[in-house]
Amino acid sequence: MKKVTKVLAIAAGLFMLTATVSQAQTRENAKGVRFGLGISGGVTTKESPFKYGLGADLGFQFDLTRELAITATGGYTTLKADDNQGADYNFIPVKAGVKIFPQIGGLYLSTEAGAGFGIKEGSKTAFIYSGGLGYACANGFDLGVRYEGYTQKESSSTYRPQNGQFALRLAYSFKL
Repeated sequence: MKKVTKVLAIAAGLFMLTATVSQAQTRENAKGVRFGLGISGGVTTKESPFKYGLGADLGFQFDLTRELAITATGGYTTLKADDNQGADYNFIPVKAGVKIFPQIGGLYLSTEAGAGFGIKEGSKTAFIYSGGLGYACANGFDLGVRYEGYTQKESSSTYRPQNGQFALRLAYSFKL
């Protein structure tokens, strides 16, 4: 797991460095709406009964100012169970959040919260929270890293006391 985390961190750092050199200016006056498609993969926390997570999402970004945007996303996520630790956890995440652009190229900080609707019969809705940082390129590509945590009710058929992942997300968005 340490090797995977190091590789993800190095890849994100190289991408941000390359993107910063190619786009050193600040974000344009970005008022408007963007639509995006993204894929993500992550490694779970040490205490988690899962090995890794995979997901895909669709999202909207409502740019209020150059520095602030509100986000809304939905998609599909699966957390693959570790050997003999139960079943995979599959759910549909629906989240809302905020992106803050400190005007250092396309760098942003993000936070989201929402619900994860379990696919398996008997699974309860989970609370999802995340925070991270990323880089949005002028050509529409976006690379981000985040921690995403999941809190479930004990009565859920998919309940696990420790759920969370460190994820890398690659997306493409365009202005509507």
